[in-house]
This record gives sequence, C-alpha cells and structure tokens, in this order.
Amino acid sequence: MIKKIIFALILLSSFTRTFAQHERLDQITDSITNEGKALYRSEWASWYGTDIFVAKCPDKKPLSGGYFSYETNDGLTNIFFSKGDDPVVIASISFGKDFNANNYRLDTIQRKFTETEHDYYAIRMTALKRALSDTTFKHFNNTGINVVPLIEQEVKKVYVLTSPHANGVVIFGNDYLINFDSKNEITSIKTLHKNIIPIYTKADSGKTVAATMHSHLPETGDFITATDICTLMLYEKFTTWSTHYVLSKNYVSIWDCKKNDLIILTMEAWKRITDDQKTRHPNKE
Repeated sequence: MIKKIIFALILLSSFTRTFAQHERLDQITDSITNEGKALYRSEWASWYGTDIFVAKCPDKKPLSGGYFSYETNDGLTNIFFSKGDDPVVIASISFGKDFNANNYRLDTIQRKFTETEHDYYAIRMTALKRALSDTTFKHFNNTGINVVPLIEQEVKKVYVLTSPHANGVVIFGNDYLINFDSKNEITSIKTLHKNIIPIYTKADSGKTVAATMHSHLPETGDFITATDICTLMLYEKFTTWSTHYVLSKNYVSIWDCKKNDLIILTMEAWKRITDDQKTRHPNKE
C-alpha cells in the first residue's frame, strides 16, 4: 500500500512539474510575442510613413531632423520633426490598425510636440547619441541602425536594430535594448545578440527557401527575442519563408511566418519529435 502511495505521489509530482513548465513557457511565449509585435507595429509605421513623407513632402525633407512612431487606441502615428534645439512637428502620418499602407492621413501643419511625443523624442535622441558614441554599439559596413522608442504604461525603452542596405538579405542580431527612467535618463543598456547574423532570402542553388534558422549563444539567452520577431514580421512578406527556427542549448523557438505565431519547445521535446519523424519517415531527406 505504501509503495502505491509513493508511486502515486511521484506521478503527481512529475505531472505538476510538467504543467508548471508548460505554463511558464506559455507566459514567456506570450510576453516575447507581444513585445515583438509592438516593436513591429512601430517599425511598420516608420517604414511606410517615411515613404509617404518623401513622396508627399519633398519641400519638408531638408528640414527634417528625424522621425519616430507610436501607437494610440485608434491606430499608428509616424512623426517627422524639425532640426535644431527646439524642434517641432513638421508632418505626421496616421495609419489605421488594418496595416493598409494606403489607408493613411497626412497632416503637414507645423505644431509643438504633445507631452507624450516629447518623451518619445527625448528618449529617441538620447539613445541615438549613445548608439553613435558608445563603443558598446557595433557598426558594420552596408548596414544602418534603426532607433525604435517604445513607451508602455510609463515603461520607457528604446530598441536599436541593425538594418541592411542591400536587398536580398535579412539581418538578425547586433541589436540592443536601452532602458530609461521617468526623467528620460538611461538606466541600463543590454546587448541582445552577441553577434550579427545575415540570412539571404534566396539559396545559391536557386531553390525556394521555405525554412531558415539561427542559433543563440548562451549570452543571448534561451529564446527568440522581440527584435527577432520584429525583423521576421517586417521582412517575411518579401521572402518565401514559412518557418524560422531559433535554437539555443535548452530550447527551440519556432516562428510561423504565415500565421505570425510562436511556439517554444524544450530541446528535449524537440529531439523527441525529430527522432519520431525520422523513425516514421526513414527515407525522407
């Protein structure tokens, strides 16, 4: 009887650990996905807002000191501001949440920043200055940097991403997270990937590329990053990719490029799945 009780307790303990692990992974998956999509929405507005600004406001382009984007309850707003020590808004492009680049409203009336816009401007400019002067930030040929401020529930941060200057390549890595306090002063700087990872959208053989992957060093962390998700969502529509994998020592992150959905598996579970597939389809390459 005692042995049966002990065995039942062992089974219950194992089930509890497994359930807790799944619950933890679900929470991590949701957190990374939400942050990555928020980052994507900002970058999407900046991408298409810049195209509209250049096409529709050629007379204002020489006056521009930069831009940033932010999200509201109604949609996405891309702001262009003037040069100088006392900048003002010289153009704003507002998008709906349907992600239709043709569905926008352009306002070219010059005005002052709102209080929220002033905070976005302040952390963006502080981050840009640090990224251009601090040797923590690496710069590579044929690339640029995108400075992306996010403010959510009074949490202020700026992501610094590396963008390619050439077509046909997607760059992961060489990205950074800068955190700010309520006074818009830097509190910490974190290097997200310890390396730069270019992936070409077409194979040398001319074959269609359906799946791609990159790996994370232990210093980068166990999971796909929010910047990885942002990069995938920005570029996947210009590729033939259906899936992207991020492999670390302990986990495999699987991003569905068609559904924009993330699954994270333990490496143990991943190996069981791949071993099972090899057993079921021994001749499949």
